[in-house]
Amino acid sequence: MLLKDEVEMLKRVPIFSRIAPAKLKLLAFTSDRVSYNAGQTLFHQGDQGDAAYVVLSGTADILVDSPAGEIKVAEVDLNSIVGEIAILCDVSRTATVKATSRLEALKISKEHFLKLLSDFPEMAVEIMRVLADRLNHTTSELTAVRSRLSQSQPMSTH
Repeated sequence: MLLKDEVEMLKRVPIFSRIAPAKLKLLAFTSDRVSYNAGQTLFHQGDQGDAAYVVLSGTADILVDSPAGEIKVAEVDLNSIVGEIAILCDVSRTATVKATSRLEALKISKEHFLKLLSDFPEMAVEIMRVLADRLNHTTSELTAVRSRLSQSQPMSTH
């Protein structure tokens, strides 16, 4: 794929939509284009967070470890970003991301990603929106699960 095509694809990603094309060209040039087949893992829960990934094509599942085994918590597709939490919070990966179809992504190093955030405050705001939306979704799901659990628990009598 040509650099100009990668720039066009990056413009469609909400967090990069307001960044100047020249900066996106630099981002595309300094990032690695990576490909995965269905079933291949981009990264594992617990790994060091060294990069964020922008999905250019394909789909993947976000999986977390639990006592009952891996649980699918979300899906990612075109124009999604994954792996940014480990970079932003300086923690190990919070989930495993596994391709569910042929997947092409742009792998952005931690250094370049953090530089973009400092150079473009509007990108930081968009990242906050993405993270807040995920938190809202997770909170809604947690509330629904806890509600079902409390309804299925027998009332105790003392």
